[in-house]
Formats: sequence, C-alpha cells, structure tokens
Amino acid sequence: MNIEKYKYTAEILKTLGHPVRLCIVNGLLHKNGCNVSHMQNCLNIPQSTVSQHLSKLKSAGIIEGQRKGLEITYRVISEETIKIINTLFDDEE
Repeated sequence: MNIEKYKYTAEILKTLGHPVRLCIVNGLLHKNGCNVSHMQNCLNIPQSTVSQHLSKLKSAGIIEGQRKGLEITYRVISEETIKIINTLFDDEE
C-alpha cells in the first residue's frame, strides 16, 4: 500500500469536489482544451470566478495553461484525473 498515492488521489478528489471545477475538467477533456472566455460563456459565470477555479485546478496539478499570443488554452495533464472523470462520466457523450 502506497500512502502517497492515496494522499495524491484524495487531493484530486477534494479539488474536483466543487461542481464548477468538475464541469471545467470534464469540459476540457471533451474539448481537448479551451480558453477562459469559452469556459465563461459555457458556464455563464463571471470571468473572475472561472479564473479562481482554474487557479485551484492548476495548484493541484490537474491542468496546465499554454499561452498562444494573448490567449491561454487550458488542458488536463493529470492521468489520474482523466481516469476519474472517464469513470464518472463514461455514459455521457
């Protein structure tokens, strides 16, 4: 039993425990990345709120942003998170 793996997975689950963050990560996986403006329009929440959630996801090592000019595109980088999301939403298109 590797306690560090359990701690890491528990941290991912805590971070994904907010509905908006769960929605952001699921959306990023299905769209293969997107920017804050697109997320803001899809979620119908203020840009500052989206940015706060993205910051928590980045701190947890779940996503990363890649700058292209003035725009930052976010994508999921955590393999454990991808497995969790795919398990949770395997019946959705």
